[in-house]
Amino acid sequence: MTSRSRARSASARKRSPRRWSAQVLETSNALELEEGIFKQRSARSIAASLARAALASRRRKAGPFQSAMSMLNYYINRAGRTLSLKRRRTLERAKVELRRQFERPG
Repeated sequence: MTSRSRARSASARKRSPRRWSAQVLETSNALELEEGIFKQRSARSIAASLARAALASRRRKAGPFQSAMSMLNYYINRAGRTLSLKRRRTLERAKVELRRQFERPG
């Protein structure tokens, strides 16, 4: 093992146990999300909560629909393979419900 690969493996072990994606969700500068928003069982309640947060925000850079949909997609993408099939279906239905709430086609 070379000194370079040893240094690389040592730095890999020093990684923080917290994920950067969790920090983004907690400290998002665009939306003030309710606690446990993505743990709710109902797709309608997830979409409604995202819509409320997006409409109330004055710091977002895009429109309310795009901000809400972006946050939902971000959560789904970051969860990746750890997301159960049932949970993924609920979150995908939340996208449909979000489009309905903002009267968007799709």
